[in-house]
Amino acid sequence: MPEDKPRRMVHCVKFGREMEGLDEAPFDNHPLGQKIYENVSKEAWRMWVEHMKMIMNEYRLNLGTREAQEFLLKQMEQYFFGEGAQLPPDYVPPQK
Repeated sequence: MPEDKPRRMVHCVKFGREMEGLDEAPFDNHPLGQKIYENVSKEAWRMWVEHMKMIMNEYRLNLGTREAQEFLLKQMEQYFFGEGAQLPPDYVPPQK
């Protein structure tokens, strides 16, 4: 049987504890992508993706435009590294 490669662990900025990290940086050659790779867990990234869908729908973003891409990057940076980066201490992730 092939051995599973060891999980890459990060200290997640969203959960404030050691968790499994992303397999690769979300954006090539972008400083925010590298920062996310080093500081955001897979679980926090999944939460962001759901949050991002809501933002895209609420603001009706067209990601083909530079303005929409920059807006979303700012939202992402705020989500992970800005005000409210930490989840409330009593947060419990929804059960699947």
